[in-house]
Amino acid sequence: MAGLYAPFYPGDTTHMRSPTARTLRRTRLQEWLPARLRRLLRILAESPVIRFLIVGGLSFALDLGILAILHEGVGVDLWIATPIAFIASLVFNFLLQRMFTFRATNHRAVSAAKYLLLVLVNIVVSDLIVISFDSKGWSYVAGKVTATVLTTVWNYLLYRHWIFKSSESAAKVSS
Repeated sequence: MAGLYAPFYPGDTTHMRSPTARTLRRTRLQEWLPARLRRLLRILAESPVIRFLIVGGLSFALDLGILAILHEGVGVDLWIATPIAFIASLVFNFLLQRMFTFRATNHRAVSAAKYLLLVLVNIVVSDLIVISFDSKGWSYVAGKVTATVLTTVWNYLLYRHWIFKSSESAAKVSS
């Protein structure tokens, strides 16, 4: 198989800008990638739900990783390390959900204010669910799982239709 890029003369950059060359590179790349991987990438590119879940998983991993590094590696007390890790993952989550998952075009400050309000609601609701499970003699872990599932569902809906609602979709609704 030929290389992924069309042949060119050294110093000649016109091949990189021409639509034909881009199409040729794209076609060669598509031939090179296995069909299953292409389907997976297409689903990822087309599905905000999948992107939402991936970003959420990455945010959790970042939260846990920072917590472990700060507490286990550096020796920071848990009461300090936990909120630092949580806040870092919230910022990461907000930025990626905004840019990657929902490709929002609305004002960042408005989205950030709505996002912080939702975070506060999620904290209160999660706390109430976990405490409620524990007070009934049920596992607090089951309460945490229940709270996570509920908040994940309404977070997706609120992110999509309220927090990261693009200006174009808002204009369509109002007309």
